[in-house]
Amino acid sequence: MGHKPTIAISHLGCEKNRIDTEHMLGLLVQAGYQVDSNEELADYVVVNTCSFIQAAREESVRTLVELAESNKKIVITGCMAQHFQQELLDELPEAVAVVGTGDYHKIVDVIQRAEAGERVKEISQEPTYIADELLPRYRTTTEGVAYLRVAEGCDYRCAFCIIPHLRGNQRSRSIESIVAEAEQLAAEGVQEIILISQITTNYGVDLYGVPKLAELLRALGKVDVPWVRMHYAYPTGLTPSVIEAIQETPNVLPYLDLPLQHSHPEILRAMNRPWQGRVNDGIVERIKAALPDAVLRTTFIVGFPGETEAHFEHLLQFVQRHEFDHVGVFTFSPEEGTPAYSLPDQLPQAVMDERRDALMQVQQPISLRKNRAEIGKVVDVLIEQEQPETGTLIGRSARFAPDVDGLVYVRGTARLGSLVSVAIADADVYDLHGSVADKTTQLRGALGRVSIPTL
Repeated sequence: MGHKPTIAISHLGCEKNRIDTEHMLGLLVQAGYQVDSNEELADYVVVNTCSFIQAAREESVRTLVELAESNKKIVITGCMAQHFQQELLDELPEAVAVVGTGDYHKIVDVIQRAEAGERVKEISQEPTYIADELLPRYRTTTEGVAYLRVAEGCDYRCAFCIIPHLRGNQRSRSIESIVAEAEQLAAEGVQEIILISQITTNYGVDLYGVPKLAELLRALGKVDVPWVRMHYAYPTGLTPSVIEAIQETPNVLPYLDLPLQHSHPEILRAMNRPWQGRVNDGIVERIKAALPDAVLRTTFIVGFPGETEAHFEHLLQFVQRHEFDHVGVFTFSPEEGTPAYSLPDQLPQAVMDERRDALMQVQQPISLRKNRAEIGKVVDVLIEQEQPETGTLIGRSARFAPDVDGLVYVRGTARLGSLVSVAIADADVYDLHGSVADKTTQLRGALGRVSIPTL
């Protein structure tokens, strides 16, 4: 059949993009291609791009230009390919193919057509594909953790967000398919599975007619994996049945990622998220009461068009009142093709930057206090890295998700990809510090977590 080209993949963007990258790697390896992490040695470089906000597009463009200047044959996949398909082909003669977000599973065919001399444009205008557990996958995360996509696309139309245009409407996988992949991952030694989609609390609505997150969590409770973490859990979808499933399923972490985006009803209405105004009706308090040990993370957008000082002050007070464990803050990015792009009263970047910094300054002492409450505890930590020069281990406890939250720096010895008991001795705004616990400390920590009856 002749020599097959060597292929490198450059991954940009979110965890959902990462899963697409991992499936493309799996398909290429299965087809007999040599996949090399070194782009200089590759005949083709597949660039899985992000187009969510301006900063992400700029990173994607920089990567593409650098590769073009190195005379690489480039295959552009992902959100930017879906968004700017013809412009990319027109501007980058080195681009031999563009592949849409619903077409990455055709990557082997695309490479074969490019090898035959075709300039390939493989883009479904309405992405409908979603991978199942049968599609090969080559994981790029640390060995102990894996992302598991439960659905793709989104049925909401938030005024600032272009994702539905790039990824299509929601399509959920079946519970059986998700559990089958979770069992595969557990067999590979994965210690933490992270459930992702655009709106995880809406899981199953399109497939079953009603949300099925509670049933999915209970089914995953039967999989032999210590941690199941959930991302993108909208508070309105945290129904009593979902809360009960979290309470009653031991391996489901009480970690809730709540992408609130703002607190003021007027801004939420302008964002086309009016239902989200319920965040001021006690919904966060009810979640805390039902799950008192829950770790709450959220994200906010500051500087949305029309956001006044009064709106921003409302958000500051909201953050002070609710004391989230982790907060991410983004400045508004006007995305062409979204309703918010042409809204009046756009704010200067300097004002948005100032508000982002002010909100983070309010949050930092809260995060420090939450982290310092861990001092003296013995907690399970998933070990993911080792600093060669110091021998310090780096991992995460259940209160930290990868890439967005803090880390735990650990003295002692442990195998990468393992869960170990760590005695926490110190904490700062973002991270914890401790040592691998000896047996006595582990026992003391375990006894602290159970109720001992009085004699």
